[in-house]
Amino acid sequence: MTDQPSAAQHAATARVKPGRSFSIIWLVPLVALLIGGWLAFKAFQEKGPTVSITFVSAEGLEAGKTKIKYKDVDIGLVKEIRLSEDLKQVLVTAELQKDTEKYLNDKTRFWVVRAQIRGGTVSGLGTLLAGAYIGIDPATGGQPTDHFTGLEVPPVVTSGLPGRHFWLRAERLGSLSVGKPVYYRQIQVGQVVSYGFSPDGQAIDLQMFIEAPHHTRVTENTRFYNASGVDVSLSAQGLKVQTESLITVLGGGLAFELPNGTPPGKEANEHAVFRLYPNRESIQEKTYTIRKNWLLIFEQSVRGLSVGAPVEMHGIKVGEVVSLELKYDVKKQNFLVPVVVAIEPERIRGVAENTFQASVENPDPGLKWLVEQRNLRAQLKTGSMLTGQLLVDLAFQPRAARAKLAYQDGYPVVPTIGGSLEQIQESVARITSRIEKIPFEQIGSELHETLKEAKVALKQAGEFAGKLNNETAPQLKANLDELQKTLVELQGAVGKDSPLSYNAKKTLEELTLTLRSLRELTDSLERRPESMLFGKGGKEHE
Repeated sequence: MTDQPSAAQHAATARVKPGRSFSIIWLVPLVALLIGGWLAFKAFQEKGPTVSITFVSAEGLEAGKTKIKYKDVDIGLVKEIRLSEDLKQVLVTAELQKDTEKYLNDKTRFWVVRAQIRGGTVSGLGTLLAGAYIGIDPATGGQPTDHFTGLEVPPVVTSGLPGRHFWLRAERLGSLSVGKPVYYRQIQVGQVVSYGFSPDGQAIDLQMFIEAPHHTRVTENTRFYNASGVDVSLSAQGLKVQTESLITVLGGGLAFELPNGTPPGKEANEHAVFRLYPNRESIQEKTYTIRKNWLLIFEQSVRGLSVGAPVEMHGIKVGEVVSLELKYDVKKQNFLVPVVVAIEPERIRGVAENTFQASVENPDPGLKWLVEQRNLRAQLKTGSMLTGQLLVDLAFQPRAARAKLAYQDGYPVVPTIGGSLEQIQESVARITSRIEKIPFEQIGSELHETLKEAKVALKQAGEFAGKLNNETAPQLKANLDELQKTLVELQGAVGKDSPLSYNAKKTLEELTLTLRSLRELTDSLERRPESMLFGKGGKEHE
């Protein structure tokens, strides 16, 4: 028992050492956390904007695979594809690179690029193997947004290209569409970029892009026309056929040039608006600002007359038909055809400079003078025998009855006369009426009786001539021979120098002449017995 305390006294005193506050093993997760945070921060800093694009169909698109490209450079990737709540559209969510954020606004366009043929060229063939992708046309200056509606028709991207954009206003689209070529002197210098309705919805606005340096050829006096189809004209120089190219004839296109004799003028500004003419020939027509509407009232058929038909004076166009309709006149109890024509006085040189002074009492002094003093009249004439189209011809008719310039429905009324075709029909009707009065049956019957009598007379004459030739002529010839013999015997009996001989000689000479004449007569009767009735020249006369 006494040993335990001594052992405790001699035991060593225990010392408590404090533990380490940080272990090196914790450096690994700490470094990993720092690296992860830095990577997350960097990813957050470099993350591009996320946009949603609406398409009608997701054909060719795949989430995680379909890329967004600009000039064949990848700038984004499709992350998600889903249907809209009403199942009518496809919502595509895509992530773009960070530096593209400033180009995302309401003017930016997206579309799906697939293989296609447009404007005579083939594009997007690479998508047949690599698959479709979404194209982008970045823009600046619009309102920032991250919701877009994809285009169903791929546009023509002109961003960053040297050149200018111009607008055309047309009444109808025709065969034109996005990508159609624009020609200058049969060389393609641009193409149609887009089209749509005008603000009032009454026309079509087409946007086109003309590449540099050809955009400088578009001036304030330039005229654009539809180059689709073939322009055929027949003139004194022969048949002329004009076209741009086979692709344009088949697919359509545009062209521009200056009208003949027109100065170029200043260069057209960006987004300048031009009128689209229907063909090359129409750009040569001058534009006029003054138009006067006249009313023509016809009481005849106007078949072949249509809106747009020319109004001519001395063969020169001075206006066109604006409208025509059928109207029943209760007073005349007859159907009338009122035709409104638009006259352009500037087409007649000297008229615009010497316009008569108008007044309230006489608003159209020039027309009044032409109608009342010069007998100006309107008449329908055939413009083409091949198509039967009619035109309105204005001419002075001195023989026409005098008329006063009247007004109806606010239009001055120009008197009309029957058309040339109607006059021909009236002349033919008068001639036919006179011909019908001729008694052709009576004349034919009498002529038939006359021919029968002439036939009987000719038969009798032939019988008489035959009898004369067979009976009278031989007997007469025999008597003449006997007489000649007697005269010869008498001459031999009478002295040569006696008066009787001399007289007998003269008598014989006369008898010889007589016999010669009789011989000729008989010969003539033998050859032409009908001369007894018709005379010597009868046969020859026939």
